[in-house]
Amino acid sequence: MAVCPVCNEKFDYGDYYTMAIHFINLARDSDSYHVQWINRNISREKINVTQFTSAIENFYNMGHGGIKEWIINKFVEQFRGENPHPFILKMQGYSRPVMMGYAVEHYFFLKQWVKSCSIIVSKTDLDDVQRYEIENILSEYYGIGRKKPHIELLLEMGEDLGIDRTQIYATEPLDGTKFAISRWRDIANRCNWICIMAAMHSLELVANRKLNNYGARYSYFNPEMLISPLVPESVKKFLGEGYRSDDSHSFRALDLIAKYCHDYNMESIQDAYLMSAYAFDRYLEARLERGEMFEN
Repeated sequence: MAVCPVCNEKFDYGDYYTMAIHFINLARDSDSYHVQWINRNISREKINVTQFTSAIENFYNMGHGGIKEWIINKFVEQFRGENPHPFILKMQGYSRPVMMGYAVEHYFFLKQWVKSCSIIVSKTDLDDVQRYEIENILSEYYGIGRKKPHIELLLEMGEDLGIDRTQIYATEPLDGTKFAISRWRDIANRCNWICIMAAMHSLELVANRKLNNYGARYSYFNPEMLISPLVPESVKKFLGEGYRSDDSHSFRALDLIAKYCHDYNMESIQDAYLMSAYAFDRYLEARLERGEMFEN
């Protein structure tokens, strides 16, 4: 079953013709979310239904690279390619308001993150998958050895920037973050373990330093920030930890997906990734929106 990554409308397996009509009709109605998705993923030019159907078929075609390379290539195109996400552009220089917005909205992301990882553990008996997810939960939420958990580094960064952690706890996430969390919760509750893994761990590609080999034009953030005297140490610690860990985290997850995917419906894995990537896009916009609120 194919799924519209924007509104979650479902279509028969491989029915890209009906999906094309769905997108064209909503673009004709000037639905901004569908128009944005079309512009970013299909074409900025007006095309007819036959051309649109062919473009979607090509979009889902994995070629010889398999599911791992398909996910990496789609992620690069959407977030770190020639036309990067606005949040990635902002991170090419240090901005205190942007990092404040990051600190507040990301707290809610991490809360859902560990829930999704724990549901993967509960839905599989595969030892390598369970070990990977438990390690991930520990590093994000509880810490391993003497290393502080990622969520604690985030809260310390927020405090250093002037936001008490009790203020973050009491803040209501913005609509973009709420939408994303709701979608990730739905994927975790409804889908099998491999789809949840594709949905969540593909997002760690955002900080993967090896994506230049796949055509990435931008880093997650300007690495000069890690040595700049103008950037607070708490920001360096938070960004540096994610920078170092997401290389292995993202590729290890994609390797596990590639290892076991042949026992599952491939289109469902692709759909889970696409739905999550769309949620991530809106969530990154929420980080910027929160930052603008601090700036003003």
